[in-house]
Amino acid sequence: MQTMYYIGLDVHKRTISYCVKDGSGTIHAEGTIAATRFDLDRWMKTLPQPWTAAMEATVFTGWIYDHLQPHATALKVAHPLMLRAIAAAKKKNDRIDASKICDCLRCDFLPECYMASTAIRERRRTLRYRNLLVRQMVQMKNKISGLLMEAGVNYNKQRLHKAGYFRELLATNPDISEGLCSLLRLCRETVVRVGKTESALVRSLERDSLLMERVERLMTIPAVGPITALTWALEVGDPKRFSSIKKAISYCGLCGAEKSSANTVQRTPLSKQRNKHLQTTLIEAAKMAPRNSPELAMLYDQEKQKGNANRATLAVARKLVAYLMAVDRGQRNFEVVETNCIAA
Repeated sequence: MQTMYYIGLDVHKRTISYCVKDGSGTIHAEGTIAATRFDLDRWMKTLPQPWTAAMEATVFTGWIYDHLQPHATALKVAHPLMLRAIAAAKKKNDRIDASKICDCLRCDFLPECYMASTAIRERRRTLRYRNLLVRQMVQMKNKISGLLMEAGVNYNKQRLHKAGYFRELLATNPDISEGLCSLLRLCRETVVRVGKTESALVRSLERDSLLMERVERLMTIPAVGPITALTWALEVGDPKRFSSIKKAISYCGLCGAEKSSANTVQRTPLSKQRNKHLQTTLIEAAKMAPRNSPELAMLYDQEKQKGNANRATLAVARKLVAYLMAVDRGQRNFEVVETNCIAA
């Protein structure tokens, strides 16, 4: 039987520490290489065959994973928080971390996390960049309002960011000085430029052949628009990786953590261990959902009668996750099933 070799990688921006062991735990090689594709290629030529590797999920993991995957028998990515709990120690350095990751992999004790395909991760990067542009656009709009308030200029809040009203305000208001006017124009130009870029990015993702059919199917759900559908498709990746709706809800950060001891059960606020992009998008969609769906409006009213509007919004968001999971896993358009109750 051919011996399998196990490799633990501790990944950093400039260097990668590695540890190579066999099934019995004997160290065959360990050291540090530069985090470049050239050095990885040269290092892989020295490895015994066959080999499998594991690394911690970091911002640098993606390109290293893509580069090593064709050459490895198996390649795994470890969940950072769970790995920290397993490999906690008083003494910690890169060499020890690589050895512990290798031991977790060798003993089948590695807390593996989901790694989306390269195509999905590339498109996800585009969508997250679009989110950055939206935040910058909002900051610029707030800056325009702040500059006008600093100068004591009265303006119509609802119309301020309309092109015609903004030009008229700068041309006719005597309280706006020449220096302030130039700053306001600069802010406005930034808003327009960023807005056009954001729209172009969304259009490119909507027309992408990999996403088009899936996004159109998700948009058949009431209150799910293109941004919600794109965020779900790109952040979740494969919906079949969730064995239940509860696990999908937990991943989206729409439930609190549970702390139980003896007969005491304590529920905490919304957990910080979540996909923050999905959480934000789903909550924003849930705020608008009651306007577009009678079923979601009824659910919102029922939960709100208990006395908390925020909990009602979370209940709607959880229902949206159930809808999204059903449509995505079943690969069919959303349909409302009407149940007729017949009295005996």
